[in-house]
Amino acid sequence: MGHKMKLWLRSLMFNLAFYCGSTAMCFLLLWSLLLPYRALLSVVHLWLRQIAWMERDIAGITYQVIGRENIPAGACIIAAKHQSAWETMKLFLLFDNPAIVLKKELLNVPLWGQYLRRSGAIPIDRTAGRKALIGMMEAAHKAVEQGRKVIIFPQGTRLPPDADRPYKSGVAALYHDLNVPVVPMALNSGLFWPKGSFIKHPGKVTIEFLPPIPAGLSREAMMTQLRDRLETATKRLVAEARQKQALLP
Repeated sequence: MGHKMKLWLRSLMFNLAFYCGSTAMCFLLLWSLLLPYRALLSVVHLWLRQIAWMERDIAGITYQVIGRENIPAGACIIAAKHQSAWETMKLFLLFDNPAIVLKKELLNVPLWGQYLRRSGAIPIDRTAGRKALIGMMEAAHKAVEQGRKVIIFPQGTRLPPDADRPYKSGVAALYHDLNVPVVPMALNSGLFWPKGSFIKHPGKVTIEFLPPIPAGLSREAMMTQLRDRLETATKRLVAEARQKQALLP
């Protein structure tokens, strides 16, 4: 059997397991929405670990995390690259109880949206202008008071590894208002689970947490550091992964 056929069959098996399994679990775990928050998180963590198992044993996708020592113990902002659905299913495993800034429309997804609501996510209505920003700030302040990590995708959406898109103002507003450090989170997941792609490519995803940008800088200085460091690290991770892929038989 040729390499392309094996890749297609492996991707088919993973997609069936992932999408059918996720749909089934959304129904089977509806009772967990009635649990106390920490108990609900335990259920979510269990399911996300099962997804990681499917990625590893069916799709052949593993991952490594570099730079955990750069994550402060308390509240901070995690400014993450967003290339794939893959990282959205790792955030609760990486941070236990994060407050993820996401588009409000996701809360209206049948069943899945109910889990997002209970997870303590920070929804933002991108059509509401300044009102949306005020709502985001109020929720982010509450999360920081609880010592949680506030996670935001500075470019606002999933992008292919080589895409160049401006950073939005939301991360600068959070930085200015919350007065906590920003930890850049680089990754190369888009090479293995590309946006909108049926095919899942085996290999090792790398997440790298860069040294935190301290609180107290100007918005412009923080954004310059964030953009330069995050883009440089991401390009390096993508180039390294591509080089390894080129060496595979």
